[in-house]
Amino acid sequence: MSCPDKDPRPMKVLVTGSSGLVGRAIQQVLSEEGGVKDVEWVFLSSKDADLQKMDETLSVFLKHTPTHVIHLAAMVGGLFDNMENNLDFWRNNIYINDNVLQAAYKVGVVKVVSCLSNCIFPDKTTYPIDETMIHNGPPHDSNIGYAYAKRMIDVQNRVYSQESGHCYTAVIPTTVFGPHDNFNITTGHVLPGLIHKVYSAKKEGKPLVVWGSGSPRRQFIYSLDAARLILWVLKEYEEIHPIILSVGEEDEMSIKEAAEVVVEAMDFKGEVVFDTSKSDGQFKKTASNTKLRRYRPDFIFTPFKQAMKETCDWFTANYDTARK
Repeated sequence: MSCPDKDPRPMKVLVTGSSGLVGRAIQQVLSEEGGVKDVEWVFLSSKDADLQKMDETLSVFLKHTPTHVIHLAAMVGGLFDNMENNLDFWRNNIYINDNVLQAAYKVGVVKVVSCLSNCIFPDKTTYPIDETMIHNGPPHDSNIGYAYAKRMIDVQNRVYSQESGHCYTAVIPTTVFGPHDNFNITTGHVLPGLIHKVYSAKKEGKPLVVWGSGSPRRQFIYSLDAARLILWVLKEYEEIHPIILSVGEEDEMSIKEAAEVVVEAMDFKGEVVFDTSKSDGQFKKTASNTKLRRYRPDFIFTPFKQAMKETCDWFTANYDTARK
């Protein structure tokens, strides 16, 4: 399935969830690198509308009448937050996604790019995972609510594209990290949580305690790289079927290896302890970036150590105001 012809109207892009990790990265890339030219941008946050409420969602869409939407807004959290609140992650994200896509349909948006997650893929599967495998089985139990809510966007994209004649598509980034992340140790994802833990352990002169065995493996993508690729998808990607945004399989690493990079970036000299009483979650989610490389063989990902150093430096410099 491919997207129809482009709309002749002046391009106006509305970004939901713009105050989050990827939304802030998109704003930084646009500010520093240019990006899409001759475009009016509208960056929405939760202060502008409660996207769990249809009336507020439709009202803000009617106010701005965008031609294009980048849909990033979501209730998000790390492994332990998901495990404890699966129902909330399901219901709240279903409301948000349904309202945003319906409002886009109502006001005649010609292209919507939604952001999914690699947790949507089946838990029991063959590797590497690719875009054709989304619905091949249930996701991991640890985040079943969030995963199914995100997975349903792929179904919505197909039916909205069919009904409207416009382009509803999605990106599936692997584990995103970078400045402006949620660095809360309990509710954040693994890397920002580790960064905050190392910061605190160094300041207090205590050991670094990493939750779990450190053996699970992940592919990490820097938020600025994800932002650059999402802007490319907005401009040039013409499939309704989603596309995985990821570094190569060879760049997958264990949580233990990632923790070592954080320790080095923050110059932590203390003891590192792995608390194996904590859950590891899904062991691996190895994703193929073959489709991405077919479209963008030229794209250069920021080296992990460089991206981690920039993220740690940002957190240290903005500790007082960072989400934590």
